[in-house]
Amino acid sequence: MTSEAAITVKGLRKSYGKNQVLRGVDLTVKRGTMLAILGPNGAGKTTTVRIMSTLLGFDAGTVTIEGHDVALSPDKVRAVIGLTGQSAAVDEILTGRENLIMMGQLYRLTKRSATLRADELLEQFDLVDAGKRSVKTYSGGMRRRLDLAVSLIATPPIIFLDEPTTGLDPRSRIAMWDIINRLKADGKTILLTTQYLEEADQLADNIVVIDGGKVIAEGTAKQLKAKVGKDRLELTFKKLTEFRAGERALGKLVVDSNKKELTVTLIINDTNKDVAQALAILTKEKVSISSMAIHKPTLDDVFLSLTGKSNQKGGKL
Repeated sequence: MTSEAAITVKGLRKSYGKNQVLRGVDLTVKRGTMLAILGPNGAGKTTTVRIMSTLLGFDAGTVTIEGHDVALSPDKVRAVIGLTGQSAAVDEILTGRENLIMMGQLYRLTKRSATLRADELLEQFDLVDAGKRSVKTYSGGMRRRLDLAVSLIATPPIIFLDEPTTGLDPRSRIAMWDIINRLKADGKTILLTTQYLEEADQLADNIVVIDGGKVIAEGTAKQLKAKVGKDRLELTFKKLTEFRAGERALGKLVVDSNKKELTVTLIINDTNKDVAQALAILTKEKVSISSMAIHKPTLDDVFLSLTGKSNQKGGKL
């Protein structure tokens, strides 16, 4: 196959009655890379994944997965994808190992091949001991790891991860990130949907931001952050009188100030030069600061600048 694109979506539209969920989504995922679809609840992320994985029809547009048209050849699409949804889709009564073997046999592996593959995945996902226990005894993080392992039973080249770390504690989330990075290193093509800004920043080669069923921005994390603007220098003063004196002394260099926090913010174009200039001005006017910090644009800043919606949940939109 000569095309670099493993996934191509053009003009994708989906409505439920008068509710337009997708309004002409375009995206491309190059083979062997990871694309993160970032957006708030209701943006259309899960709908997009359900359509690409043949679980949901659509009204207009085209979706091609490894050269196969989703609408015309759904069986061929299913043969090359693995899907992990927002909730673990495993049988709680069975053990982890039994779940994997059962799924392997559903993929028409022989009993021996399914067993060997199950043991391989249990080792890979650090579930060897847990594999002997009923899934109902698993923690949330263990269930998510097992669910991802199940989606990989047939070694698909393309993996859809629909908010795979939602509801996990920080330690379990980091463990999942490690697994996802290993899959990426193995050459898998991965499409990840997430509400977590840091997740997209840490994992993805490219990011598509969706809001209101439309793509409103795309690029690498670095490119998206560059759209927001320059780095910023935040100076914090010891008391109100020094805050006011510093604000006066810095004059037009100040782009934002916070009387309550006793801070002023300046734009930085050249870090060494601009920081030195600000400190020289304050020293000349005999104004003391208690601390200073340089802030680089974040994906949170990107989302806020694009949509006016701020991240208020510590990394989750």
